Amino acid sequence: MISKATQFVVPLANEPGTLAGLCSVLGNAKVNITGVFVPEGKGTTQQARVMVVDVADARAALKKAKIRFSEEEVLNVELDNRPGAFAELAGKLSQQKINIIHAYATTAPFARAGVVVAVSDIEKALKALK
Repeated sequence: MISKATQFVVPLANEPGTLAGLCSVLGNAKVNITGVFVPEGKGTTQQARVMVVDVADARAALKKAKIRFSEEEVLNVELDNRPGAFAELAGKLSQQKINIIHAYATTAPFARAGVVVAVSDIEKALKALK
């Protein structure tokens, strides 16, 4: 399965408790987080990327809490949980000259793997991967 999704990009101070605060705002609003990506922070801020079940509720909760954010469109891909599955996805995008800007994945034993991929051309990527 592959679809377009929206993820929130939230600048966070690179200090203890800021990610907990963001997640608490969403949790208190009953927004379920399905993915989080926070790369190693360099300097005073870092960019958290968060995927949720209900984008509208998350947007409202972030605005109410006066948390700055932007939104970006990404691919939400379900892959077989097996060696080489992500390599095949990346290879198809590469063959079409589509750059992967960033990606993160989660899986559990015996489950399918969920992968979030930000790419240079989302429409072209959707066609390449279908």
